[in-house]
This record gives sequence, C-alpha cells and structure tokens, in this order.
Amino acid sequence: MRAGQREPDPPTAPTLVTVAHGTRVAEGNLVAHAVTQHAARRLGGVPHVASYVELCDPLLGDVMADAERPAVVVPLLLSTGFHVKQDLPEALAASPAPAVMTRPLGPHPLLAEVMCHRLQAAGARAGDPVVLVAAGSQDPDALPQVAEAARLLQARWGAPVEIATVTGRGDRLPEAIERARRHGRVAVAPYLLSTGFFSRRARAEAEAAGAASFADVLGDHPLVTELVVRRYRVALAAMRLAA
Repeated sequence: MRAGQREPDPPTAPTLVTVAHGTRVAEGNLVAHAVTQHAARRLGGVPHVASYVELCDPLLGDVMADAERPAVVVPLLLSTGFHVKQDLPEALAASPAPAVMTRPLGPHPLLAEVMCHRLQAAGARAGDPVVLVAAGSQDPDALPQVAEAARLLQARWGAPVEIATVTGRGDRLPEAIERARRHGRVAVAPYLLSTGFFSRRARAEAEAAGAASFADVLGDHPLVTELVVRRYRVALAAMRLAA
C-alpha cells in the first residue's frame, strides 16, 4: 500500500468478486479461490467471492443476480474476448446493486515476472528462447494482447519469445517451437492462470514437439494477487469519485 493510501473499511467496502473461466479440473478452480482470499486479506478483509464463467459454481451470473451490496468484479482472465465483451457485462447488468468491472489481468509486467519465475523453476536457462502459449480466441483483439504479453516477457527474460495459441487465431505450438529452436533449446511458458484442458493439451504438444522445458501456470503467485489488489483499488477510487 502506498503512503497515505487508505484501505477500504471492510464493513462498507464493495465486495471483491473475481471471475475465472472455470475448468472441469478441480485443482484449477482452486486457484481462483486462493487468489481471491489472499487479495481480500491484503485489502483489509473486504467481503469476497470467487466465481466462474462456466464449468464450476458459483457462476458469475448467479453471484451478481443475488448481489445485495456494491461489487468490484475483477476478471481473472488474461486478455479480451467474448467473455470480457459480452458474458461478463451481461452478468453485471443483472445485478440489483451497483457493480463495476475492471479490465482483465493481462497483459501486465507483473505477469511477465511470474512467468520468469515459473520458467526458472522448470529448469529454463538464461538465454533460452521461449514460446508463450495462450488459450486462444476468435476475437481479433485478443491476439495483439497476447503479443504484448510476449513482448513484456521478452523484455524481462532477455531472450527471443514466440507466441502460440491452443485454439482460435494464431500459430499452434509445434510451429512456434520450430521457429524458436533456431535460437537454442526451447522453453514453453503457458500464459494461463490455472491447470485445466488448455494447460494439459499445451504440455502434451510441447513434449511431442521436443521442448526442453515446460513451465507451470501462473497460479496463485503473490504477484497475481498483487495485480488483483491493484485492480480493485483503482475501481474503488473511481466508484468513490463518481459517488
């Protein structure tokens, strides 16, 4: 917390509502719970709930429809797309209480920092070329944001970074690994919040394509929590200014 910055008073502060995509893998859904709890604690114990777009309860639409107090909704998503542009705003519109939504978590330098930690933990060496692999989207605005995430990672990692997507627009992982191999042994960094379908498919494709290492997902790293806290504080300041 910056000097002079006051934490919200928990009894009156808006509820922190995070919304992750959701997965059928229970382990993956626990990440949203952990990040939300850590962020709420950092914010002085504000009311909080982790929700999902699909595949896991509670769904954001249900949480917002039952809202009894103002809320700040922080998407635990890494770029724009159909969910950010349509599903989430529709859910907020159904809320009987005031609610605002922040921008998605990514791209952001803090996420690049987390990916560097994950790469190092997976055995990637300084100077190894990296392929950043995202879930992918058909939204034309999503791929440029993935490219920006790769630019941030390249600046922090200090070696070439290619991009790939599991689905949607963009090159697939085997193609990107083949390009990156010209620069040395290839490390793959999943630009994903949690374990699930996309991370498992990406790992299988990376291993089949001969990647030297495959980093863990972003997960509930403290810097992910920090980013959620920042998003909440910016939205809270805007709500207070508009009041």
